[in-house]
Amino acid sequence: METTVLEMAQRAKRASRELGALNTATKNAALLAMAEALAANRAQIEDANAVDLAAGRESGISETLLDRLTLNEARMRGMADGLQQVAALPDPVGQVLSGGRLANGLEMQKVRVPLGVVGIIYESRPNVTADAASLCLKAGNAVILRGGSEAIRSNTFLARLLATAGERAGLPPYSLQFIETTDREAAVALMRAAGLVDLLIPRGGERLKKSIMANATVPVLASLGGNCHTYVDASADLAMAAEIAFNAKVSRPSVCNAMETLLVHSSVADSLLPALCARFAVANVELRGDERVRALFPAALAADDSDWATEFLAPILAIHVVDSLEEAIDHIACYGTGHSEAIVTQNYTASERFVREVDAACVYVNASTRFTDGYEFGMGAEVGISTAKLHARGPVGLSELTTYKTILRGSGQIRD
Repeated sequence: METTVLEMAQRAKRASRELGALNTATKNAALLAMAEALAANRAQIEDANAVDLAAGRESGISETLLDRLTLNEARMRGMADGLQQVAALPDPVGQVLSGGRLANGLEMQKVRVPLGVVGIIYESRPNVTADAASLCLKAGNAVILRGGSEAIRSNTFLARLLATAGERAGLPPYSLQFIETTDREAAVALMRAAGLVDLLIPRGGERLKKSIMANATVPVLASLGGNCHTYVDASADLAMAAEIAFNAKVSRPSVCNAMETLLVHSSVADSLLPALCARFAVANVELRGDERVRALFPAALAADDSDWATEFLAPILAIHVVDSLEEAIDHIACYGTGHSEAIVTQNYTASERFVREVDAACVYVNASTRFTDGYEFGMGAEVGISTAKLHARGPVGLSELTTYKTILRGSGQIRD
């Protein structure tokens, strides 16, 4: 298995040299051809996905995972739209970041270039196959994908379909490869393909991320997950706060940008929480609150420290009443994962302090955390959300899948 994966990585490395020099028009044509292939083969994609869903139900995987696994008509249309949107985006490769003439007469330019070979290990969501492929290829990178066992049939079919369409439109062979096995040894081999894989991106649960961090010898762009908070300040517009909090939890509880803990200033808790908690209950959200929350809404379960630290990825919400903005910021600093944090307030000073002191990839004022998404940020798609600080943070799009080189042009200069 290790030999097979290393051979894939070697082929990807060779392809990456051609890809890095490929013109934008050819890359765009390949992405559009992939979008057409998705539309033309929708029935076959549904058939492969149906087999995965049936196997998942038989094995007893959760409804949350089944939701992530499902490729319905809207999600397939979204994959095709994503490919078209990435094709329409400016090509980052060759972009001049800075430059000028040095004192010695050398002309210096810092220019965006592809990373080379990107490996992506992901779980559950077969739409990641198209999203990841489109971004990596547009940024001039060869890509090796390794999906989870629960979506093996969907991913295998999608990857073969996309690779064939891309090569017919002008991409080098082996620009897109998929590891067609659920064997863990294959994933470990990809993690350890040092010198061949330039960046590894995990997209999945904490178990996957911990395994990669423990085994990888290639650079990893990691995420600590999405334990996201919304803080309702003393000066908040409470009608706005209720809508934002409800959207952040209920619109799609199983994703990493969903709110997991609601923090409410004590001065507005009596006015906000009883009606909002009742609304959450009608939406079948399980509520876990501190003593003050339970006094206002007795049906809430008692919360403990583990609830503040948990990314539920489910219709479960922890609620905590705080006595100050400082206490809310301290709570986020203690339990947050650096993903997305929000404040609802009409106080400019409070909002600016929150923005300044909360350490996260995305910080919102008077908006739902659910906007942390490549599509919403105008990236066309994303490979994932990075909570790292090197080299990318937040949604990982085209620019984040490049690095840069410094080019110096001279006229015979030598150093003293």
